[in-house]
Amino acid sequence: MTGEPGSRQTRPGLVHSLLDRFGHLVRELSKFATVGGIAFIIDFILFNYLIGLRDVEQVTAKTISTVVAATFAFLGNRFWTWRHRKRSNPAREYALFFFFNAVGLGIAVACLAISRYGLGSIWPQIFQTRLADNIASFVVGTGLGTLFRFWSYRRFVFVDAGTPTVAEVNQDRGA
Repeated sequence: MTGEPGSRQTRPGLVHSLLDRFGHLVRELSKFATVGGIAFIIDFILFNYLIGLRDVEQVTAKTISTVVAATFAFLGNRFWTWRHRKRSNPAREYALFFFFNAVGLGIAVACLAISRYGLGSIWPQIFQTRLADNIASFVVGTGLGTLFRFWSYRRFVFVDAGTPTVAEVNQDRGA
C-alpha cells in the first residue's frame, strides 16, 4: 500500500487502483444487476404467461408484468442494493422509484410498440411474432430502460448521505 500517513491508502497496479476508486460503484452495480436479473425473470415469465395462456394484449401484458417486477425491484434495491444510503421519506422514495420506473416502462413499451405496430405494419411476418415481441421488449427495451433506471435511482431515489436532494439544491440557489 502506498500513500502518506493519514491519507487514503491505495494499492499498486491498475486493477487495484480502479477497484480502490470505483469498488463501491462495482458493488452497487453488481447488486443492482442481481435484483434487476430476478425482476427481469419475473417480468419475462409473467409477460409470456399473460400473452400465451391468458390471451392478454401484448402492451397490456407488458405493463402488468413490469409493474409486478418493479415492485420486487423496489424492495430489493431499497433493502439490499442501496441499504447503506440514508433513508429519506419512504413515500418520496417509493413515488420517485415508480416515476422513474414508469419512464423505464415507457422506454420498453415504446420499443415493443414500434416493433409490433410500426415495423409490424410493414413486415408482419417478422415483427408481429412472439420472438420479435420478446426481442423488442426484453432485449432492446429492457436494455435501454436499465441504463436509465440505474442512473436515475442512484442519482434521485436512493441518494448518498452527502448528496443533496433536488429541493436542497434549489433552496441553496435561492439563498
